[in-house]
Amino acid sequence: MIDTPMQESIQNNESTYEERFFLVLAVFIGIFSGLAVVCFRLAIDWTRVGLLGPAPQAHDWRLLFVPAVVSLFLAALVIHVFPAARDSGVSQTKSALYIYNGFIPFRTAIGKFICAAVAIGAGHSLGPEDPSLQIGAAIASGLGRRMQLSRDKLRLLAPVGAAAGLAAAFNAPISAVLFVIEEVIGRWSAGVLGSVVLSAISSVVVMRWFLGSQPLFRIPPVAFEGPVELIAYALLGFAGGLAAVIFAKSIGYFRPRLRALPGWTQYLQPAVAGLLIGLIGYFGAPQVMGAGYQYMDEAMHGQFTWQFLAILAGLKIIATVLSFISRTPGGMFAPTLFIGAMLGGAVGGIEHHFYPHLTGSVATYALVGMGVLFAGFLRVPLTSVFMVLEVSGNYSIIVPVIVANTIAYVLSRSLQPVPIFDLLARQDGLALPNLEEQRDESVLRVEDAMQSPDDVVLNAEETVAAANLMLEKSSADVFLVRLSPTGWSSVSRKLLMQWMGEGKGEMTLGSALPTGRLPHLHPDYPLEMALRYVYQTPLVPVVNRADFRKLEGVISSEAVLAKYHVVSR
Repeated sequence: MIDTPMQESIQNNESTYEERFFLVLAVFIGIFSGLAVVCFRLAIDWTRVGLLGPAPQAHDWRLLFVPAVVSLFLAALVIHVFPAARDSGVSQTKSALYIYNGFIPFRTAIGKFICAAVAIGAGHSLGPEDPSLQIGAAIASGLGRRMQLSRDKLRLLAPVGAAAGLAAAFNAPISAVLFVIEEVIGRWSAGVLGSVVLSAISSVVVMRWFLGSQPLFRIPPVAFEGPVELIAYALLGFAGGLAAVIFAKSIGYFRPRLRALPGWTQYLQPAVAGLLIGLIGYFGAPQVMGAGYQYMDEAMHGQFTWQFLAILAGLKIIATVLSFISRTPGGMFAPTLFIGAMLGGAVGGIEHHFYPHLTGSVATYALVGMGVLFAGFLRVPLTSVFMVLEVSGNYSIIVPVIVANTIAYVLSRSLQPVPIFDLLARQDGLALPNLEEQRDESVLRVEDAMQSPDDVVLNAEETVAAANLMLEKSSADVFLVRLSPTGWSSVSRKLLMQWMGEGKGEMTLGSALPTGRLPHLHPDYPLEMALRYVYQTPLVPVVNRADFRKLEGVISSEAVLAKYHVVSR
């Protein structure tokens, strides 16, 4: 059935209205997500103060018992009431986008809010950012269903809400937008990007209204002192890459083995993890408990020795692995930043110890270290760079950030081929797209499959008789016809011979051909675009962008399929 012009106009108007409504809805998603994250952060703070005190100290008996006892209650809550609240939330949000058409039950947001707040407040080595991301995605999904949006728009609401939740938790809208594009969506259009940006900014505005505009960390003056320091930053990138691989491989190795244990052990696994983390805190390192933002701030202000910073980095890896493999609700963003800051501060301290004439500050190394672990462990290289720049507000350190992050990312990819979130999804039996591999895939273009047009082009001014003479010089079954003043059509060998038999030899091709025109392509178009047209007509003209009458080549279904066949081998 062919749509009439009026029907097409109505459809276009409806589509435009939905696009505008989608942008407005993104703002409200940001507002509601920002409010939810504010409450979430306050809940974590109140829970931590109530259970562990305002500033947990080593040898405090509460560190031994509170994490373990609270985790027993938490395990029962997760198993019987909120089973979807487990893990970080990033893989679940991607699942909503690619598997469940954007559907995230609002019950998941409630469960993630309660369980993650209790777990982080009780001392588990986890962070609030990943849960905030899933809470925002669940709020967006609920609003989309309420507004009865189309399935395509409902599917895209999950990353819009994810960006809002992450931006409010991280107080960094640019980093949140980039992370969602790099890790959750993997592709974007102007409409999607606009919605993600609007939701992220509006959520941050709400968060800052209630909690203030101060950043997560009090950044002291940081600077890149000179090219010689790049050697130290390169070593930091190498050390960070190794730490990221150890971190990821530990989670990947132990997590499925704990899941394979008898079902009743799931009640005890978070408690055992809480007990071991409590022991680490009791015997001298309470800094590894919880998100640890306060201690990252202290590390950047030189309040720890480089030896203790290195110890904290190792202990934080152990504590986070324990929390995460027990499937305690919580995220990996904050632990990743903590490990990176401590590792970076340790490298900076070592540099000052052995090369005191170098003047780079420990704060600079700690900041770069955050980006290094982000790039190596979470495998989001673009986000890792902008995260450091957005947190510090200092673009003078962009060179060491890029150098260290690149080394960590390349080393991590070579030693740990599967990114951590894809690894977790596979362990859960989900076949989510590997966005890292998609970013690396070369894009096939029309010019890669087009063929020479030399023997298949006729002009509209030619007569049918003249065109028939071409049949003797070419074996083609279909010929393109260049129309005047512009445009293209086609004619078959069979039709030309038929016209000659009907005595139409003196007619021009332009007058003999029907008025319809062929679609055309340009050489730089993605090859997949050609698939829309090659089955409608045997040959599709590929024309120059500056002169539509100038033919660059022709493309057919056989040529497209042959190119894809060669690439797939």
